[in-house]
Amino acid sequence: MFRRISIFLIFASIYGYSYLLSKSVFEFYLAYVIFIIYFPFFFVKYGVPKWPVLLFVPLFFSGLLYCFIDLNTTQQFFKTFIGFFAACMFYHYVVQSFDFDVRKIYGYYMTSAYIVTLLGVFQLISYSVGFTPGYNWKFILNKWGPTYGGFGLRMNSVLSEPAYYAAVLAPAFFTSLYNVTRREPLYLNKFKNLVIVLVFPLTFSSLGILAIFLATILLLINFGFFRYFFVFLPILILSFNYAHDNVDEFRDRWDGTLEIYSTENIYDYDIHGSSFVLYNNSHVAWENFQRNPLFGTGLGSHPTAFDKYTLTNIEGAVQIDFNKMDANSMFLRLMSETGIYGLSIMVLLLFRCWIFKGGAMDDATWVISNSLSIIIIIYLLRQGHYFLNGFPLFLWLFYYLHVENKRVMKERRAEIRAAEIAQFRPSTVTNQPSPGRI
Repeated sequence: MFRRISIFLIFASIYGYSYLLSKSVFEFYLAYVIFIIYFPFFFVKYGVPKWPVLLFVPLFFSGLLYCFIDLNTTQQFFKTFIGFFAACMFYHYVVQSFDFDVRKIYGYYMTSAYIVTLLGVFQLISYSVGFTPGYNWKFILNKWGPTYGGFGLRMNSVLSEPAYYAAVLAPAFFTSLYNVTRREPLYLNKFKNLVIVLVFPLTFSSLGILAIFLATILLLINFGFFRYFFVFLPILILSFNYAHDNVDEFRDRWDGTLEIYSTENIYDYDIHGSSFVLYNNSHVAWENFQRNPLFGTGLGSHPTAFDKYTLTNIEGAVQIDFNKMDANSMFLRLMSETGIYGLSIMVLLLFRCWIFKGGAMDDATWVISNSLSIIIIIYLLRQGHYFLNGFPLFLWLFYYLHVENKRVMKERRAEIRAAEIAQFRPSTVTNQPSPGRI
């Protein structure tokens, strides 16, 4: 019973960002309570894990330095550093508590994703029949709100926004999309996988549409791009055109982003607000990176850089300063706050640890790896919070799956090599003369 409760709480921490216990000094989410409960037990049992400490030591000392020279504030630095470091430590402990069994952990994640999807289905059904408490959960989750659009209500389940649902459930969507084409699906049965696949697009989120495109492309790459290219290319084109013509949010963001990056017109109020926000934060991050390329200006420093370099300081420019805290993109935030050091870690993690079908020890390995790669890409592009919704857990799973696959594949190559050598080695018995023969 205790084990089941622990598993529930650990995975509840992924979804526990829709309720704020306090925001007087900083936003204290319900998920943090779970961190606090388990940290003492984990620390006593496992001590201090090596990798989180090694990765964060340079960020700690460089961050302190930038506070001393007024490129960051101590409040922002310690708030961000402690939160990010604590989340990375906690989820590393989680992986360690499962003896680094990534498949088992991912199986629990898939189960949690199905439950969250069912809650979202209940939400949509409640909206369709006019049962307000069934779809508007603001009275329970104070960091949550309904988002209208699509077929009436854009689904976000227990996540605070449809975009967060799309990001966190993106790995489950890829796995389920793979499973519905397989005779023996992984983790969930065909019906449950089908539910996840069919419900996922109902967020009507641009991130959700991006996840669908990424999932389709990755399946093509792993199953043989050229073999299925002419089958899936028309589907991709038709899907994009449908989304562009029928999903206002996607069309406005897509067209607005293309327009502002091509024209650099920061005075056009007709451009979608999120497109300007992304462009503005990319400008701020680049300006800050050019001046502080090695370590950025420290964790939590993007708001300070924003005040210096924001385009909203220019007279007549669009006055939208959203996402000042998180840069609207983790790639941009890493560029601004951690420089080459942070960007190198994330890029190396993604491209060195990504496992494709040809180099995987089994099907589950490449499916999980590609599933996790989607959430990493989504966060890099459009989610700037370092540890929102358990993101470090997905990073650790991605890394340790690579470690296991590398070890197993190395052992297999060694066995094959040994077998080849044994096959061609001359026999010491047959080459000896027979007894009595001269």
